[in-house]
Order: sequence, then C-alpha cells, then structure tokens
Amino acid sequence: MFHTKENIFVIIITGEFIIGMLGNGYIGLVNWIDWNKKKKISSIDFILTNLAISRICLIGVMVLNGIIMVLYPDVYATNKLMVIIYAFWTLFNYLSVWFSTCLNVFYFLKIASFSHPLFLWLKWRIDRVVHWILLGCLAISLLVSLITALELSHDYRFYKMAQHKRNITEMLHVSRIQYFDPVTLPHLLTVVPFAVSLISFLLLVRSLWRHTEQMKLHATGCRDPSREAHVRAIKIVTSFLFFLFLYYVLSLMVSFSYLMKEHKLVLMFSEIVLILYPLGHSLILIIINNKLRQASVRMLMCRKIACMI
Repeated sequence: MFHTKENIFVIIITGEFIIGMLGNGYIGLVNWIDWNKKKKISSIDFILTNLAISRICLIGVMVLNGIIMVLYPDVYATNKLMVIIYAFWTLFNYLSVWFSTCLNVFYFLKIASFSHPLFLWLKWRIDRVVHWILLGCLAISLLVSLITALELSHDYRFYKMAQHKRNITEMLHVSRIQYFDPVTLPHLLTVVPFAVSLISFLLLVRSLWRHTEQMKLHATGCRDPSREAHVRAIKIVTSFLFFLFLYYVLSLMVSFSYLMKEHKLVLMFSEIVLILYPLGHSLILIIINNKLRQASVRMLMCRKIACMI
C-alpha cells in the first residue's frame, strides 16, 4: 500500500498531466482547424503545432517516469524498460527545447527592427526555411536520443553484469543508475538553444528600447501596435527562459536527491515542479497569442450560450 504522500503525489501529477494534455492539445487543435479552413498554415502556427505535439509526448513520458520512479524505484535497477523511457524523454525534451527556440527566434525576426544586413537577410528568408529548420531540429533530437539510448544500454548491461558477479566495486560504480532520472542527463547541448533564446530576448529588449525612444520624438498619443508586439514577444521569451532555467535547476536536485535525508519527498516535489515547464509555458502561449486567446474566448461564449439554452 502507498502512503499518503505518494497518493498526493499521484493526484497532483495526474492533474498536471490532464491540464498539460488539454492545453497543448488545444493549441494543436486550433491550428489544425484553421489549417483545414484556409488550406494553408502560417510559419508561426506550424511551429506552435509541432511544439504542442512534442510537449504532449514529453508530458506523457515525464508523468510515466515520475510515477515509476517514486512508486516503483526498483524498476530502475531491474527493468530495461527504463532505457526506452530515457531515450524517448531525450527525444521529446530536445524537440520541445529546440522548437521553443525556433519560436523565440521567429518572434524576434518578425517583430524586432534592426538595419544590420544579417538580420534583414534572416528576416526575409525565415518563412521559406522554417520547415527545414524544424526538420533539422528533429534530426538533432533523433541523433542525441539514439546516442543516449546506446549509452544507457551499455550502462544497463554493465549494471546487470555487476549484479551477476556481485562485485562490490562494480556495484558502487553503477549504483547511480538506481537513482538516475532522465531529466538529470547532462545535456550540454541545451546550452545552445538557451543561449540563442537569451540573445533573442536581449535584442528584443534593445529593439523595444530604440522604438520607444523614437516614439517619444514623434508622440501621437495613438495606440502603438509595434510596442505591444514587442512586449508580447518579450513575455513569451522570458517565460520560456524562466521555465527552462527552473527545469534544469530541479533536474540537478533530482540528480542529487538520493544524498538528501528526505530523498523521496525531494524527488516527488522536483518531479511535480519539473512538469510545469512543458505545461506552464504552453498555457502562457495560449494567453499571449491573439488567435489562441480569441479562440478560447469564443469557445467559452459558445458554451455559455449552450448552457443558457
């Protein structure tokens, strides 16, 4: 039987799973319906749709991993299924991070205003190459997940060999696999998309500052769409950077949780907070993105009218 804290953990993580699936499913559904109506899809909607799909898969893998890790920790040391879960987590995690970075760069190129030739060259070509960029992200993610799967398979075989031989030294060397969680993988390559998003954020802020200074010289008192677009884009990129930073800080906590006195409690707390990254950022996208927000308002209005009838 599971204790009260395990039951609370399952309830919370199940709630996060449902909210995450509904939020990301909503993003994909709205863009898919719009795609069917117009028979074409914009670059931004194409990125958002692929991002939502990757996060649906990521949340599913994270919830499955969290439940097994907390409720059935022995599986980590005895079941090769975990190697498969690690590999799939790596794939969908990388896809989510890279697609989010593409979204941040796209917002930057479309909204920011610079006269540098490289910026203008990228701004002009981004719509034409966005599909190829996403395919490149997919190729990178598949490659890294394959390398991860091969490495973990090797560790797993070595661990089973050590168990069979009952060699204490070898067991100490590989015992880390018992506490190993996919979110603790030292994915150094994630520094690249994080740095790209950070640069996009700083350049957006600079572009907004320059635009604001220019508007002060030509103040008209009218609504400023460019400034509003800058602010929305900055909010989206900031939320991504915040959630991604929190995501990897908590990953480190999971990695070293077995050294703490309340190991299981720390583990459960970390797993709950980790899912906020693919969940929270998607909800912010719905709130900030005009089309997604307006579609949700129309949906609520239709439901309200239906209830009144």
